[in-house]
This record gives sequence, C-alpha cells and structure tokens, in this order.
Amino acid sequence: MLKGLDGTIDVIVPRGGKSLVARVQDEARVPVFAHLEGIVHMYVHDKAKLDMALELLRNGKLRRTGVCGATETLLIDRQVAQSHGPALVKMLLDLGCEVRGDETLRGTDPRVVPASEQDWSTEYLDAIISAKVVDGLDAAIAHIEHYGSHHTDCIITQDQAAADRFLREVDSAIVLHNASTQFADGGEFGFGAEIGIATGRMHARGPVALEQLTSFKYRIHGSGQTRP
Repeated sequence: MLKGLDGTIDVIVPRGGKSLVARVQDEARVPVFAHLEGIVHMYVHDKAKLDMALELLRNGKLRRTGVCGATETLLIDRQVAQSHGPALVKMLLDLGCEVRGDETLRGTDPRVVPASEQDWSTEYLDAIISAKVVDGLDAAIAHIEHYGSHHTDCIITQDQAAADRFLREVDSAIVLHNASTQFADGGEFGFGAEIGIATGRMHARGPVALEQLTSFKYRIHGSGQTRP
C-alpha cells in the first residue's frame, strides 16, 4: 500500500497510533493526508475576559483529553499574568489537571510542577497541560511557530486587530478566536463523517471528509473554437 500498488492507490489517510502514522509518512510513495501530533495552544491575550478564558480553557483541555484538538499548552500574556494566571491555574488544578509551568506560574500555586523543555512540544492526551507566560502577541506567535505542530491554535481576546493578526500569522490548519480548541473536528465544521485531519499544505488541510478527498475533472464543450 505504501508504494501505491502500481498506481492503484492515490492517497493514504492513516488512522491509528503515532508510530503507525510516522511510518506511513516516512515510507509512503503516494500522498498522505495526516497529522502526527496535535500540540495545541491556547493563548490568553492581554485583552481577554477572564470568565471567557476560564470556560474555554476548561472545555479545550478537559472536555475530552484524548482527542487531537485538546489544548496541550496554555500561553498567558504577561500583562494579565497576575490577574488571570492564578485563576486559570487554580481552575485546572482543582479539576484534577496537572499543570507543568514556568517559573512565573509556579509562584502562583505550590501544586504547579516545573515544566521541562520537552513539555513545550509534548502532546499529552491526558489531564496534563504545560503553561507559560509570554511577552505579548509576538512572543506567543513565535512560541507556537517553534513548538507547535500546525494543527490547531486559539487566541482569547476582545481585541479584533490582535485576533486578526493571530489568525493570519499562525500557520496552523485550524486557528480559532474565542472558541474552544475542541471544535477541531470535521463533524463540527459541517463536513459529515471525518476521515482524518491533515496538517500538510498540499490539497486537503484541516478536517478531511469525503468532499476534501474529491479531485476535479473539467469537461469542456466547444463548437470548433481555437485560441488566438
């Protein structure tokens, strides 16, 4: 199958564990629609409403921890770290979610454990989240570009200009403004039964259903026309 069976197979959409997807992506000689990891970020901007951030983070991380759209890294703008950070961290901890934080966030609650370098690029698929304070929108976008997997990323803000820039500059298949990352699903997008999610840039990107697998054929009807 990975070699295309002499032209019989046009595309492969692997469904299974990370090792299977990695092997298919590495060995396939035909196009592959897939994502290897969902390292999903939620960025709480300095113009974010705390009550909205609390609800979106709770849903994005804990509604279902084992799905590829679950939030895995929380980024908090330094301008609201003192006002929003403790409440966001406490909410997660009180709901049984382990928080692996940077030095600033470890100071907000003794239950926060230190985050390692590896945590920033880890898809937990469990009630665990990494959390970091960043110096503004530039730093948030830079962190996502460096550590992200181009799957799904979210900004929480009341600043439309900041949201527009985030949605424009974050190079992920799905980018959200003031919505839970768990909307990363073909059914929620109205595509019907989801076959997979692709983070590549060729042809299908994001949720993949039957329509996204469709190719085109152009039928041209003429009566003797020629091009000058």
